[in-house]
Amino acid sequence: MNRRSMMIAAVAAALGAPAPQALAQQAAAQPAVKIGLILPMTGQQAASGRQMLAGARLYQALNGDMAGGRKVEFIVKDDGGVADQTRRLAQELIVNDRVAAIAGFGLTPLALAVGPVITQAKVPAVIMVAGTGMIVGTSPYFVRVSFTLPQQTMPIAQWASENGKKTAVSVVSDYGPGLDAQNAFKARFEALGGKVIEQLRAPLASPEFAPFLQRAKDLKPDAVFLFVPTPQAGALMKQVLDRGLREAGVQVIGTGDALDDEQLNAIGEGALGVVTSYNYSASHGSPENRRFVSEFQKANPGLRPNVIGLGGYDGAHAIYLALERTKGDAAGDRLMEAFKGLSWTSPRGPISIDPETRDIVQNIYIRRVEKKDGELWHTEFATFPDQKNPN
Repeated sequence: MNRRSMMIAAVAAALGAPAPQALAQQAAAQPAVKIGLILPMTGQQAASGRQMLAGARLYQALNGDMAGGRKVEFIVKDDGGVADQTRRLAQELIVNDRVAAIAGFGLTPLALAVGPVITQAKVPAVIMVAGTGMIVGTSPYFVRVSFTLPQQTMPIAQWASENGKKTAVSVVSDYGPGLDAQNAFKARFEALGGKVIEQLRAPLASPEFAPFLQRAKDLKPDAVFLFVPTPQAGALMKQVLDRGLREAGVQVIGTGDALDDEQLNAIGEGALGVVTSYNYSASHGSPENRRFVSEFQKANPGLRPNVIGLGGYDGAHAIYLALERTKGDAAGDRLMEAFKGLSWTSPRGPISIDPETRDIVQNIYIRRVEKKDGELWHTEFATFPDQKNPN
């Protein structure tokens, strides 16, 4: 021991406190807290899995592998975006690997598949992406750090109404989040005096948007509202541009899923001026986000973080904070209680977990696609603060 270490140990002994070496030995003696990450690393949703994993790993790289005095170990499993696989992997992680929590879930059906499993086992599950509003209510062991589609959608419906749009058509993917988005848009837009002429739904698997977009154009609305899961954003926007909606005088709006940060430059300048609502933009101007984007791109060259990468990052952050609250106690009910009421400053802005609903509370931003320094970015120009999932 050097002189400084000897002095610290002596003071600790005099105060009846364990010396630093003893604390390190105690931490090392405890088994690691294992967290199962169930991600779609292959299949149609592989881009989501790649972003989530990059975000979770980045948080650990920047903050170390200790939380609450215990080592945190991520165990990654690929469900291929198939719900039966998600359920089976959750069971294996809980029974064989004895994980303290599971996290991930790139689509709503994947999250819903594990609800009965986590309820029976009393193991918390952190939703990093899936956005259907009702998911968290299906098990007392769900907590969400991502968003819900009603939470994202109502602000853009309000913006459209306040900016002179009287009629609209919605085009969404035909599954839980799409229906949530479609219904939330109609409810808010019509409550403010607008009229949704028609609600169109494209199949989630092997989507072909062209006929739905042509139908929307033929109806001559003031605006077309769009939602698809982020991996399909590029294909959707290509067909939006091919159909010439804006040339026909139709305002293209949507949630940020339809104009994903990661794919924005590949979509091209046809996206300029499109207005969306979302909880995160890679161009968000906070110091926390500037650091997040910089470190993310250092760790993942050529990859711009999107809301899914941020979900992985904030999901890991929430797990660390919960373990700090419990001082390393990873028992299911104790850990689940620790998630309730958490709050911190994310790269997206201030966020918290509602202690009653276990759902995310956060700002929703209205953004417009602009070109800066040779790249396309979502520029935020209005904020709807402290948005909860509407009941």
